[in-house]
Amino acid sequence: MAALEHCPSGDFLDLLRRREHPFAVGAPVRPVETGQPLIEAHGTTVLAVKYAGGVLNVGDRRATSANAVMYDRAEKILEVDDTTLLAISGSYARALEVVRYLRHAFHYYRRTQLQEMSLEGKLSEVSRVVAQNVASAMSGLGAFLPVISVYDATRGEGRIFFYDGLGARFESEEWGAAGSGAERIRGAFDYILKTKGRFRDMSLDEALSEALVLLDIAAEMDAMTGGYDKVLPSAKAVSAAGIEHLPEERLREAVSRIRRGA
Repeated sequence: MAALEHCPSGDFLDLLRRREHPFAVGAPVRPVETGQPLIEAHGTTVLAVKYAGGVLNVGDRRATSANAVMYDRAEKILEVDDTTLLAISGSYARALEVVRYLRHAFHYYRRTQLQEMSLEGKLSEVSRVVAQNVASAMSGLGAFLPVISVYDATRGEGRIFFYDGLGARFESEEWGAAGSGAERIRGAFDYILKTKGRFRDMSLDEALSEALVLLDIAAEMDAMTGGYDKVLPSAKAVSAAGIEHLPEERLREAVSRIRRGA
């Protein structure tokens, strides 16, 4: 087995630069192999809401190119490590490549520094790769914006972070959303907060029902967002227990409650 090349700082991106890897020097990259068609998807809606115990992520599964629906089984809620979820909007292929890089970066740091990367370090690493992607985004290739959900064991709560196109980081107290349908449901988020209370006080099932309603509103207003009628969205939660992938049966039960008005 080849020895692991050591970088004193544990900086995986610096290691890639020294090796002149395409990801680090800004050259075109090969999309990661996932078993799914890799499509430049330009429309979507992904959202994250806090609940009592953690953060719930829900994302539609429609991948589009311009006005055409190319694929309806895309997975847009991705696990970076045991306590971090990344919801992607924009270029699907580029976002998958970034997630693969982040997984390797966190693992490399753990192996070389013999400790876990701090939450601040992880969030800064995401900022760095988003900022590095500006050239591709400006050229019309590979633009994406992530929403990060983590469980912060130090504070004992779930936290939500989102980024602008230059890598600036912001933290949300209740919810975060990205994609072509996100702007169309911001008012609906505020309406829920005013009429039903804070998301962070809801149970996971209550938060799931509200998130599905929001996704359905986005689908009604945005042709590039898929709802839950044809294909169920993906839903994952992160809490002190780790990451939970909510099964389709649980989503169907939530959809049934919505339709009954329960």
